[in-house]
Amino acid sequence: MSQVYLSRKAARHLHLAAQGLLKKPRKRAVPADILKTIRQMALLQIDTINIVARSPWIVLFSRLGSFPFPWLEESLSRGELIEYWAHEACFLPKEDFALVRHRMLNPHKMGWKYSAEWMATHEQEIAELLGWMAENGPVRAADFAHPRPGQSGWWEWKPHKRHLEGLFTAGKVMVSSRHNFQRVYDLTHRIMPGWDDAQQSLTQSEAESVMLSRSARCLGIFKPAWLADYYRLKNIQANTVIARWLDEQAVTQVEVEDLGTMWLDNSLLPLLPLAEQGTLNATHSTVLSPFDPVVWDRRRASQLFQFEYRLECYTPEPKRQYGYFVLPVLHRGQIVGRMDAKMHRKISVLEVMTLWLEEGVRSSQHLEQGIWQALVDFARWQGATQITLGQVPSALACLKTRNMQTN
Repeated sequence: MSQVYLSRKAARHLHLAAQGLLKKPRKRAVPADILKTIRQMALLQIDTINIVARSPWIVLFSRLGSFPFPWLEESLSRGELIEYWAHEACFLPKEDFALVRHRMLNPHKMGWKYSAEWMATHEQEIAELLGWMAENGPVRAADFAHPRPGQSGWWEWKPHKRHLEGLFTAGKVMVSSRHNFQRVYDLTHRIMPGWDDAQQSLTQSEAESVMLSRSARCLGIFKPAWLADYYRLKNIQANTVIARWLDEQAVTQVEVEDLGTMWLDNSLLPLLPLAEQGTLNATHSTVLSPFDPVVWDRRRASQLFQFEYRLECYTPEPKRQYGYFVLPVLHRGQIVGRMDAKMHRKISVLEVMTLWLEEGVRSSQHLEQGIWQALVDFARWQGATQITLGQVPSALACLKTRNMQTN
């Protein structure tokens, strides 16, 4: 095959196609789409910040459009999904249990997520907890009282919360469901009946080989340095892996404007001619979560989308540049802006405190319409009947005159 040259725009569109973000959803979502969408991304990162909707819901909304929040928890309760440390804490398809089982069996390699000292010190209490669960069923951390009322923060978790998190990381318990987004834990053998470590587990090398292949498929187009971050892999010889994939005809080399040599996962080969001709069009405008796979690798987002992002919710307020939980705004294949927003659920109002356009983004009627429709869709999905706009760039000042009900 002759050398393929792509614009940066075409490369972005291929990546968004792999992520399910190239086109606006054509049909109303159904419950089965939750698992289907997570399979396409491989991972759905979990975060509990709820200033607007929770991050996992936003990631799904960006791809599916409006859907009821409970569908995600229902998919978990049906046994379609599991939770474990993948990129970070993530929902994964249940069939991917084998990919993370080696991490469970070696929890001492999981850093801060597992304290062998804590587990050894509290061995008797933990054994009693497991015995209670075996006899009585699933538990939540909320079922146990804190010995020092009024304490808060992860560093002051009540003992049973730390016990359960240690058991979770070690694969002794898993999350069977969530209640009001709080984890409900059950014994692993009840969630994975019939699982046999001796017969079904993968070695770390075998699992990471599959993880890297999944990363390539989910990225769609990538530089070698981008691969390891998807599943947070360490000590990966990416160039060696790509050489093997090239022999297996799993990837295709392409040259991308300003980015140099990149690799296309061959699952996207049918789209390559369109990308090369500049006719692979992006039509979707939507709000993204800061924990969306498109932007969770900040270096990749900078290189591919020229989007510089830092999550500021853990930054003291006086030092924040943009806001507490700032959401990127995607428009037709480009991250064109970001907004600091809050959902006022009691009065059904989405408040957009500040909306910024990225440097170099030029105003147009299509841009204005795309951003406004993205805001309306985002607000309606959360049950808002009104959008209030605070500070907006002069190029979008006309949005303040728009009526949500007329769109």
